[in-house]
Amino acid sequence: MTVVPPAPGEPRRPDGPRNPGDAWVVAASGEKYWGRFGAAGLLAFDPARGILLQHRVSWSHFGGTWGLPGGAMHEGESAIVGAVREAQEEAGVPDGSVRPRFTSVLDLDVWSYTTVIADVVRPFEPVISDPESVALEWVPVDEVDSRPLHPGFGNAWPALRALLEVRPALVVDAANVVGSVPDGWWKDRAGAATRLASRLDGVAVPASDLGIDGTLWFPEVALVVEGKARGISAPSPSSSAGAGAGAGAGAGAGASAGAGADAMAPELLPAGGVSVVRAEAAGDDTIVAEVERRSRAGQYVVAVTSDRELRNRVIEAGAAQVLPAGWLLGVLPQQA
Repeated sequence: MTVVPPAPGEPRRPDGPRNPGDAWVVAASGEKYWGRFGAAGLLAFDPARGILLQHRVSWSHFGGTWGLPGGAMHEGESAIVGAVREAQEEAGVPDGSVRPRFTSVLDLDVWSYTTVIADVVRPFEPVISDPESVALEWVPVDEVDSRPLHPGFGNAWPALRALLEVRPALVVDAANVVGSVPDGWWKDRAGAATRLASRLDGVAVPASDLGIDGTLWFPEVALVVEGKARGISAPSPSSSAGAGAGAGAGAGAGASAGAGADAMAPELLPAGGVSVVRAEAAGDDTIVAEVERRSRAGQYVVAVTSDRELRNRVIEAGAAQVLPAGWLLGVLPQQA
């Protein structure tokens, strides 16, 4: 790596590492990668303004290029927490302004980089808040390619851009999923549905299960309930405040720590989210209608049911996939 002194008027580089993670990883080939515990970056997407890009200071790695706010992760930190923390340090991204939609991981064995793609839910203006940026701009999606991009981001951008149009949604047959586990659910149907909703909130789903690119997705969830289960209590927003920050959201399947790993961790909005759809009559009819409504709205709809007849109906209604109840139980966090 060439050491380049700061250009006139540029902020000077910080004095020494600020965290044990701020170090180079050197591969057997001699290539160097920043971040002892891996690195992560935030791709903040605002449909009205585009992508938040950072013009990197000249003395930084690949200085002078445009890329995503991000950097080295701390030990025990999840990729989502690390990406948002770095974006706050470098671009002043406010707490609670973005909601994670999916992650994309570049895994080189000795080192990994996780791109966290998040939707802007509270518009904000970026602020240069550390020496690593000389400019921060919202760049329209169609104009990103016109900038001199950081090589890593430039390689990843075509695939990431295509995925910005993808919005997965799970439509869950609550009665079928709850009824697949003989845990006494019949004694309190509303309580069983409430517990399922809490486990679904912020669920991380492997992209390979959904049949789409990326690494992990945090889909919207529509939980369709019927009969006595309509007395379900909606999940509390606080129940999933750490969603997307824990094991399911890290740089890979081995990530295991969330916001608790760092006292300065950012405040995260829950990923995904659960909406409860109460069937006024037949639950199957409501599930089919919900699949059709979301498909027409352009979402990539995955129905969850083991009911064979219903499976055929939701496919006709536009479901991209139908997965069984056992699959969902396998990806959900275990009950305490």
